Amino acid sequence: TDVATEAGVDVDVDGFEKAMAAARDLSRDARVAVDVTVGDLLGAIADELGEPTRFTGYGSVTEEGVKVRALLKGGERVASAGAGDTVEVVLDATPFYAEGGGQVGDEGEIILSDDRGKLVVGDCRKAAGGRLFVHSCVVSEGVVGEGDAVTATVSAASRRRAKANHTATHLLQSALKMTIGEDVSQAGSLVNFERLRFDFNAPSAPTPEELARVESLVNGWIGDAIDLTAEEMAISRAKEKGATAMFGEKYGDVVRVVDVPGVSMELCGGTHVKNTAEIGGFKILSESGIAAGVRRIEAVSGPGVVDLLQERDGTVKALAGSLRVPPEEIAGRVSALMEDLKTSQKEAEALRGELAVAKATALASQAIDAPGGAKVLVARMDGVDPAALKAAAESLVAALGDDVAVVLGSGGDDGKVGLVASFTEGVQKAGGLKAGVVLGAAAKTCGGGGGGKRGRRRWRRRR
Repeated sequence: TDVATEAGVDVDVDGFEKAMAAARDLSRDARVAVDVTVGDLLGAIADELGEPTRFTGYGSVTEEGVKVRALLKGGERVASAGAGDTVEVVLDATPFYAEGGGQVGDEGEIILSDDRGKLVVGDCRKAAGGRLFVHSCVVSEGVVGEGDAVTATVSAASRRRAKANHTATHLLQSALKMTIGEDVSQAGSLVNFERLRFDFNAPSAPTPEELARVESLVNGWIGDAIDLTAEEMAISRAKEKGATAMFGEKYGDVVRVVDVPGVSMELCGGTHVKNTAEIGGFKILSESGIAAGVRRIEAVSGPGVVDLLQERDGTVKALAGSLRVPPEEIAGRVSALMEDLKTSQKEAEALRGELAVAKATALASQAIDAPGGAKVLVARMDGVDPAALKAAAESLVAALGDDVAVVLGSGGDDGKVGLVASFTEGVQKAGGLKAGVVLGAAAKTCGGGGGGKRGRRRWRRRR
């Protein structure tokens, strides 16, 4: 609007806002229409196929001889797709875990029989009320069609990371309950290939000591090499056994219970290690508050811990090289440098003050006599910081006598503006003036704030 006004053009702001709102509504409606259309299509495919996708990924990361039951491209069902196409693939059976329970979907590849083609799988999700597992793919080689026989293979490295992070999340919740209290409850989670995130309800932030204990407990259970069990059972039996439900999940009559004996028992459909020792290690990255009464912990486990150690080791080596000290002496060297810096800053500040006072001496002759015998000096000293400006003002007051009012200003190329006013007691009593009142006029015009004693006020503004 500012540009239009300068050009002499009127802007219909209300009309613009209405048009923008209409565009947003149209965009949102379009997205909903696409989602509903695809959802309806997948629902129809599920009805046509009859049998739901069979998940085989708990026991294996590879499934051979499975069939392509449906292909979707651009939201429409197609008979085939070629290299470069982005498609969604429905198989009759799959080892790919579909996103759920806070865990991301698996990634990997689908290979056509006789190596006639390959699809790179970037994600997997459930559709049609959980009846179908839909693989998000890019055809990298060959041509794939409905009815083709394929081998579906999950990335072993990615699955290993996801399993470690998911089991570590269960251990983390148990450690929090043991450390902070049994009233700790899950408020959300995310398990991906790089790290884990766990949100929980807590009245206050855990202390550093509590977080250290949580980390120690989890690593202790990892070191104990505890075998996990996973069993499907009626939800009523699971509740009787004391299994903990996952936040925000909906459960059927039959549920899967993942048990780390003596440590954790949760309803969970995710993938997990067979033994806690497979996790390898656990390290908390951060803890923070995300809402009233809700805390968040981010952590890494397994290969993620190795990645973290390598990253930090690189940082330590770089610091040690820059400081020219062994890694174990970095902390002491940094402390010494900080003390040196503080000393240098104090010395520089003192020198700036002395220089400002020296400059101010030449300004004393510019003071004018005011009615009543007081002397008034208003001057500009550019390039002088607030502390030095204050020292200069006090020096001038001392040099000019008993009834003196000094106002100094400073401006620089960096856009910073500073003002200092220093009035003697005699001026304040005789004229009723206060330093803050004088600077207040400038503050009203330019904005900013001031501080200091009644007789000496400082004001500073950054443009």
